[in-house]
Amino acid sequence: MQINDTHPGLAIPELMRILMDQEGLGWDEAQSIVCKTIAYTNHTVMSEALEKWPQQMVREQLPRIYMILEEMNRRLCNRLWNAFPGDWDRIAHMAILAYDQVHMANLCVAMSYAVNGVSKLHGDILKHTTFHDYYTLMPEKFTYITNGITHRRWLMACNTHLRSLITDAIGDKWYKDPQALEELVPFADDKAFREQFQKVKQFNKRQFNNMLFQRQGMRVEEDFMYDAQCKRLHEYKRQLLNALHIHVLYNRIMDDPGYTIVPRVFIFAAKASPGYYKAKLIIRYILALSKLIDQSPRARKMLRIVFVENYDVSAAEAIIPASELSEQLSTAGKEASGTGNMKFMMNGAVTLGTLDGANVEISEQVGLDNIYIFGMRAETAAVLEREGGYNPMNVFEQNAEIRRALMQMIDGTLMPGSPTALQALYHDLMFDDRYFVMKDFGSYSMAQRRINDDYQDRDKWLRMAVINTAKSGVFAADRTIQEYNDKIWHLK
Repeated sequence: MQINDTHPGLAIPELMRILMDQEGLGWDEAQSIVCKTIAYTNHTVMSEALEKWPQQMVREQLPRIYMILEEMNRRLCNRLWNAFPGDWDRIAHMAILAYDQVHMANLCVAMSYAVNGVSKLHGDILKHTTFHDYYTLMPEKFTYITNGITHRRWLMACNTHLRSLITDAIGDKWYKDPQALEELVPFADDKAFREQFQKVKQFNKRQFNNMLFQRQGMRVEEDFMYDAQCKRLHEYKRQLLNALHIHVLYNRIMDDPGYTIVPRVFIFAAKASPGYYKAKLIIRYILALSKLIDQSPRARKMLRIVFVENYDVSAAEAIIPASELSEQLSTAGKEASGTGNMKFMMNGAVTLGTLDGANVEISEQVGLDNIYIFGMRAETAAVLEREGGYNPMNVFEQNAEIRRALMQMIDGTLMPGSPTALQALYHDLMFDDRYFVMKDFGSYSMAQRRINDDYQDRDKWLRMAVINTAKSGVFAADRTIQEYNDKIWHLK
């Protein structure tokens, strides 16, 4: 059984209960079976995914399960005491029951036979940070298996014109062997193929507009660059960094009559948990920017913002094939892997991203000439987070463009009817920039300038796009499942 994050972790004591109470096994025999049966995939280092439940609640709701957890914890702590004698803090940190809580991640790590991250970087973070004490004690358990996506849905089904173009070029063996997409690499230098690739992208832009009109009654220009950031809305994924940059672009356009950029549609699509107040503020900021841009005939010629409502698979199947730039902006060290980055890449979008999650492997596949990497590395961000030494106020004082954009957040420019509506965003950027939006802004802005220049060289851009599709086969789920079997399941 593969425990998919901590959410199904109670399967561990439940299987113990079945083996002992229903099958009549003793504790040692039951635990031996459980520990050879359960493997645990960690999907994120964010605290909300490392679940903790109040002990009192578990005791009242699941009394037999709680009894089993208590005995598991007693035996585990005995083992930990032998390994780390006298180190009570470390033992409590590793315990299943501690500080009046049930620590689900510790349960999953302690009682499984394999623990894996979902990208190379994430696997290293689990070993050296998140579960370092367990890695010290049980290094043989830990590995990583980079996530994958089903190319049958995310290319063959949702991008039928690209499927046909690829099949005409290299045949259909990539249907069952996605890594055969590598045979497309020489076609990146074929002008006729690049032109057909561009025609497919234009067709997909029309399809996106049809979806957008059907859902929201609006259309956007199809000759603009389509720049997409589509993922769960969370501060660490930094939709706010994208929006702040759009805000700065708007000010440049309005201040300088001679300033021009490649016209661009910024596509946001996201959901957030209903009670996530900060996420709702970021959405308000994005929509306020969209309204501000649409009110200016000059800005509207170069900038558009679309926030796709009720983001779901059907919307993604229209957005991803149409997109030319894929924004993957997570603070380095926070994104375990990502899968949207793979879907966009597979459909010929060039990635703009941090060296985080599977962006690391994507950059290794396509080469640094075919991806735009910016921002701090994970180890730098971890040191700043742990030891401090970063003051966003310095960025505010030194960068006039950021300073102006932030002041416009609270002076009524964006929300004339309620100028204080975005005050919490302003405050957090200025005094609690825990995801380093301001810190990475300069590097992000420079990468965006390079993108603007490169996009105007159509042959260069299309060559990059084709390379991204050609190198995407390794991110198909077929390879991922094969690796799970080779490294963890060992099924014949």
